[in-house]
Amino acid sequence: MNDCIDYIIRRERPEERHEVENLIREAFWNVYRPGCLEHYVMHCLRQDPAFVPELNLVMTLPGADGRPLLVGQVACMRAVLQTDRQGPLPLLTVGPIGILPAWQRRGYGKALLDHTLAEASRMGFGAVCFEGDIAFYGQCGFRYASEFSLRYHGLPEGEDASFFLCKELRPGYLDGVTGEYATPQGYFVDEAACETFDRQFPPKEKRRLPGQLW
Repeated sequence: MNDCIDYIIRRERPEERHEVENLIREAFWNVYRPGCLEHYVMHCLRQDPAFVPELNLVMTLPGADGRPLLVGQVACMRAVLQTDRQGPLPLLTVGPIGILPAWQRRGYGKALLDHTLAEASRMGFGAVCFEGDIAFYGQCGFRYASEFSLRYHGLPEGEDASFFLCKELRPGYLDGVTGEYATPQGYFVDEAACETFDRQFPPKEKRRLPGQLW
């Protein structure tokens, strides 16, 4: 479904950081685990040397009171493919990317990601790798990374790698390349520290739901 109304995509402003983190919290709460870590991940990523400020974007819609309503966000990090023969190859990875629940399934997530990938291409990034659902991200041109002969770090041969996706931003960037991708370390955070961080936000119930990964 795509019924997007007029939206603006721009860089996140410093004064919006807490609001963006709350948006991420709302978007991810109880989705992959009881509660979520993604809002704390975002809080930490901004200080990571691999963080790409130019691709730290928000989406706004016209608000009922005339002020912009922040409904979506996306962040990107520089990553590396450890190739088998050519040495490290620069990549981009995406996440978190979130849309407020009330605005999900209307095409805003795709519009935000398409814009981000176009900007990344303009900046010279050659390819994007990350973890996601091909049913959604395939709409933005992503393919299974195995089709590019790429492996996911720590995943035994023969294990399901359908979550590992890739898209070339520069045609031919991965031609003749084989290698292994590892999620940047900045995405791994301390869960106890997240619990402390989460107290800055309104209380929410953590629930164990079908389909959660952890």
